[in-house]
Amino acid sequence: MNEGAVTTMPPTDGAAIAEAHRQLMADKAIQFDLPKFVPPEIPAWLRWLGEFLTSPAGKILFWIIVVLGAAIILLLVVRALFDIQWPWQRRRPVEEAVEEWRPEEGPARALLQEADALAAKGEFEEAAHLLLFRSIEDIDSRRPELVRPALTSRDIADARDLPTGPRGAFSTIVMIVEKSLFGGRRLREADWHECRSAYETFAFAEAWR
Repeated sequence: MNEGAVTTMPPTDGAAIAEAHRQLMADKAIQFDLPKFVPPEIPAWLRWLGEFLTSPAGKILFWIIVVLGAAIILLLVVRALFDIQWPWQRRRPVEEAVEEWRPEEGPARALLQEADALAAKGEFEEAAHLLLFRSIEDIDSRRPELVRPALTSRDIADARDLPTGPRGAFSTIVMIVEKSLFGGRRLREADWHECRSAYETFAFAEAWR
């Protein structure tokens, strides 16, 4: 081929091109026109809410809700940190504790008679120990999870699940028994009467009124 030769294009067949275009447009499998996008209609209640929130009254209501929400969150945090109970949670546990923790009156009075017999012979330590052990049995029968082999009497007395009334009376009994057990001295009659009075508080209905 000579360097100066000019390349010529083959002649265009206009009729063939027109026919090919016609066949292309007639092909229903090919979509040339895209559907026009129609935005969804906003519900009337949503339009009203948007208008209300942008109004002066809506803005005031919004900030009231924000302040109330922050106050509730702060109250819940303070309650969790300081273990505060709601007012309606305070009365019922106390009322239930009276029935739940008080031993049956018959066995409790029989126990006191047995302990009084020991105290009458001057065996105040044995009498106080008897009341302590029976009190632990009473607690164990009602809340077995509180009394475990590794716990001391003082640990049981400090248990948070123990209601206030039984805890105070039981703590007094524990303190008196520890005087002889760890204090290295014998109990006196006054110690015994204090221990007996504490058990009565622990056991009998009239002491809870």
